[in-house]
Amino acid sequence: MQMGAIAPSSSALASAVAGEVDDRSDGPILELGPGTGAVTEALVQHGIAPERLVLIEFNAIFCDLLRQRYRGALVIQGDAYLLDRRLNGLELPAVAAVVSGLPLYSRPVEKRIGLLREAFKHMAPGAPFIQFTYAVTSPIPRATQGVISHGSVPVWFNLPPARIWTYRDATRIA
Repeated sequence: MQMGAIAPSSSALASAVAGEVDDRSDGPILELGPGTGAVTEALVQHGIAPERLVLIEFNAIFCDLLRQRYRGALVIQGDAYLLDRRLNGLELPAVAAVVSGLPLYSRPVEKRIGLLREAFKHMAPGAPFIQFTYAVTSPIPRATQGVISHGSVPVWFNLPPARIWTYRDATRIA
C-alpha cells in the first residue's frame, strides 16, 4: 500500500516520464512518491536543476537517500495525499509540473481525484500532472469533470509494462 512497485522504475519509463515535463518551464517540479529516485534522476538528466525539485516521499530511508543524491532539492517526508499540509508555509511559486509515482489504485477513487484537485491548486495554468501506472486504465476516471486526460502507449521496457497518464485542469488552460 505504500510502494507502487517491487523494483525501481526502469530507465525507459523514467525517461518517458521526464520527457513529459517542459524543461523550459518556470517554477518548481513537484514529485510525489519518488522512491529511490529513478524518475528524479531522469528529470535531472532531462535538464531540471535539483534546486527546482520538491520531492514528497513517505519512506524516511528513501528521503535520506534522496537528500544525499539530489543536494539542493527540497525533500519532504510525509504523506503526499495530504498535499496542502505538506506544502503549507513553503510559499512556492506555481508548480510547473507534478510527477507522480504514487500507487493511486491503492486508494479509493474519491481520494485519487481529491489529490489531483489539490495538486491543481498549486499548479500553473495548463501545467501537467504526470502519473505513471502499471494498470491499463487511467487511475483518474476519464469522465472526471474539469479534467483533461491523455494516456501514452505502453512503455514495454519496464517490468511490469507501464503507461503514463497526463492530466490538466480544464478550467485553467492557459
